[in-house]
Amino acid sequence: MFDMQRGPGGEFLFSGRLDAAQVDRVREEMKSVQASCVVDFSGLDYISSAGMGVLLGVQKRLSDAGHSLKLVNLNRHIREIFRIAGFDNVFLIE
Repeated sequence: MFDMQRGPGGEFLFSGRLDAAQVDRVREEMKSVQASCVVDFSGLDYISSAGMGVLLGVQKRLSDAGHSLKLVNLNRHIREIFRIAGFDNVFLIE
C-alpha cells in the first residue's frame, strides 16, 4: 500500500511502498510542482526502480527550471539503493 499527502509546508509525504503500480499517481500529483520541493520519505518502506525513475523525471524538469527536489528522511535501505544507483549525486538528500 502507498500513500502520498501534502504537508503543511507543501512538502510531499510518502508512506508505504512506491512501486510501478503507483508511479502514474505520483507523476500526476507532482506535475503541479513548479519550484523547489521536498519529499519526505519517513514513512516509505520500499521504492522500486519505476518509483525512482518518476522522481528522476521530476528532478530533471525542476533542474531545467533552476529548481530542485530534496529528499529527506530516507531509511538506511533506501538511502543505500540511491547511493548505489548514483542518485545521491542527482538529488539533494538529507
